[in-house]
Amino acid sequence: MVNEFTQLCVWPETTMGEHTIEEFIQFFVDTFDTRIKFSEVIITGKDHTGQGGRSDIFFYVHTEDLPKFAVSRLNYGIRWWEDVVGNSNHHCYPKGTRQKYLLTW
Repeated sequence: MVNEFTQLCVWPETTMGEHTIEEFIQFFVDTFDTRIKFSEVIITGKDHTGQGGRSDIFFYVHTEDLPKFAVSRLNYGIRWWEDVVGNSNHHCYPKGTRQKYLLTW
């Protein structure tokens, strides 16, 4: 079975609120015409500034939808996981999170 959801994204400072995972997924279809696979909500630890406790949502984007999502995501502050790690902004995540999500490029 081929994994069609290959690009991990992080949406910092975002909560699910009262919304279901299904509603969250539908938001991406309606807003970005993009298919996603929800992964989890992570509460951050302290970062280099001493700030922590923020809610970040992790999700995967369908490979075929990456070209149309790549630019439109920027207006919402959605980041590729590789950019988070590459800019050393991943230390606020629990060790288990950092080990769980491998870099894909």
